[in-house]
Amino acid sequence: MRDKAIITRHNRFLIAAATLLVTVILLGFAAVAGWTQAMDLRISTGLVLHVGKSDPTFIVFMQAASWIGGGLQRWVIVIGLTLLVWRLSGPRCAVALAGAALLSNLASSLLKLAFGVSRPDLIEHLDHQTSFSYPSGHATNAAVVYLMLAWLVPLRWRRAAWSLAGVMILLNGVSRMMLGVHWASDIVGGTMLGTAFALLGAAWVRRGKPG
Repeated sequence: MRDKAIITRHNRFLIAAATLLVTVILLGFAAVAGWTQAMDLRISTGLVLHVGKSDPTFIVFMQAASWIGGGLQRWVIVIGLTLLVWRLSGPRCAVALAGAALLSNLASSLLKLAFGVSRPDLIEHLDHQTSFSYPSGHATNAAVVYLMLAWLVPLRWRRAAWSLAGVMILLNGVSRMMLGVHWASDIVGGTMLGTAFALLGAAWVRRGKPG
């Protein structure tokens, strides 16, 4: 009975991940067609106007929050968290975290090329960018890494890990929009993409450790 319940939960994770991946693709087509433009403009304009009225210290904070989620530093954090998960929860969990982070990053890069959505041009970008906009790689990375961390750490650390996941996902998303480099739809798509790969990683762990 217990094994059957675990298999059922495993299947739910896979179904949820597949649903999210399909939704990411559909949202990408909607963005290309311009169906998200009104919403994106409304949200991004409000956030960008707020940046213009903000204290420079706050802008630096947003840039720092964005910096953490990209570039080489992103992978330093992934490696550090992978080693932590290896120590706390074992090698399979660590492989799941690293694998999900790498595969989601690859998927994000391919989807950017496939959809070719332009970056916002509401203000001069407050962070240097060279790739397309949808989906956000920062949002993808934040979702997959910190959600997987929350699922994989021992129970005594889980509440703190879930809190960290919420904070990092929110900070990454808001900072990218406030810096003028992403639309709201980019953040939503990236967050769903990262969540999908986190679910796939968690399902793979559960399949290998039914106890």
